Amino acid sequence: MTAPSLYAPREPIFPKRVTGFFRRMKWWILVVTLGIYYLTPWIRWDRGPNLPDQAVLIDMAHRRFYFFWIEIWPHEFYFVAGLLIMAGLGLFLFTSALGRVWCGYTCPQTVWTDLFILVERWIEGDRNARVKLHHAKWSIRKWRLRFTKWTVWLLISIATGGAWVFYFTDAPTLLRDLHNFSAHPIAYGTIACLTATTFVFGGFMREQVCIYMCPWPRIQAAMMDPDTITVAYREWRGEPRGKQRVEGTGDCIDCMACVNVCPMGIDIRDGQQMECITCALCIDACDDIMDKIGKPRGLIDYLALSDEPAERAGAAPKPLLKHILRPRTILYTVMWSAIGLGLLYALFVRSDIDLTVSPIRNPTYVMQSDGSIRNIYDVRIRNKLGVERRVHVGLTSEATLRIDIQEDDRTLEILIPADTTVLHRVYVTARPEDPAASLAQTELRLWIEDRETGARASRPTSFNGKVVK
Repeated sequence: MTAPSLYAPREPIFPKRVTGFFRRMKWWILVVTLGIYYLTPWIRWDRGPNLPDQAVLIDMAHRRFYFFWIEIWPHEFYFVAGLLIMAGLGLFLFTSALGRVWCGYTCPQTVWTDLFILVERWIEGDRNARVKLHHAKWSIRKWRLRFTKWTVWLLISIATGGAWVFYFTDAPTLLRDLHNFSAHPIAYGTIACLTATTFVFGGFMREQVCIYMCPWPRIQAAMMDPDTITVAYREWRGEPRGKQRVEGTGDCIDCMACVNVCPMGIDIRDGQQMECITCALCIDACDDIMDKIGKPRGLIDYLALSDEPAERAGAAPKPLLKHILRPRTILYTVMWSAIGLGLLYALFVRSDIDLTVSPIRNPTYVMQSDGSIRNIYDVRIRNKLGVERRVHVGLTSEATLRIDIQEDDRTLEILIPADTTVLHRVYVTARPEDPAASLAQTELRLWIEDRETGARASRPTSFNGKVVK
């Protein structure tokens, strides 16, 4: 006896076209987000003759991140870490306040799926036409429509993969190299990978990415509580359902409009479900039906579970703002704001010149022929400006110490090219009669100063002497 198969093939979902406030808002968000994604690499920003003029650039080769007037160096990765933490806290904040609004409006999977469904609707027709075409046998017409749709999807996918690689190098130069087939193989490989994933995820997998691949639907339950505003069905008003308007039936006429427009293929009337991305298209569909049958809007709406007892009793629900402003969301907002303000403070107080000091510990000191003690330091100086600058090197200490940039070089000046890090060896010497020559350690501070601009930077270190036993 053959065991029954446990595999259930995917049933394609064909969302029906809908109009309304939330659908219009989703179109605007789609246009804005895709516009930012596709156009940002082409925005120019003049930083000077020695720096790239691309406004947003992740320069892996030179280990820089440029964002308009902001330049992030490798040692400043805490800015990126802070932004990632803010993104996580922002996701927690919006989910606890308004449910899965990220998933329903701005998630890349949602945005590109919406775009692909729009193309599908333009080419194959609205829901009924697409369902009929799906079940029809393969014919010349079906092949023609499918091939046209897949071609447009592929062009969108190529543009998506191509836009991504433009963030990592100069966009016009890379576009020319791609056209001439002279770009680096990594560029072609990245475009091919992103093209394939966009084409498959947006065109064929769609809701399965959200249900089976994305972990957020399973995590969101910990972020929500009875005061979270989310899309829900007012069952106490809609039930019992009935297509005939007779005494005793609710406002729901079981028209299935909310189900037909759902991109996840669920019935919101069955209650809260993991698959729901709170895109609110069912609200637009239901409100349209309520207008037609002369019933109040809001049978499906954004609401909080804690309002159910009051609404069942006929009382008005609490204002949405009272649901949103509660201890959890206020805490998230405070944490998010504190990190943001901290990053802004660090950004505006950072110097445009910096240094690190690494003492050479093998050997810890060198005894000269005249008995003096010398320590050697590797000093790495960063010039964050777009012009070269000359800096003076000095030290401060309670001891009397001599500093040289090279062997017996007392000029104490270093020329640093624009937007560059240079490494110099610095020598600090104590005469035999100085106390520092015979002490285990003497604290000192190495300084650099641009005497034209007055910019200064320093780092503490120590001087190792010869311990007299």
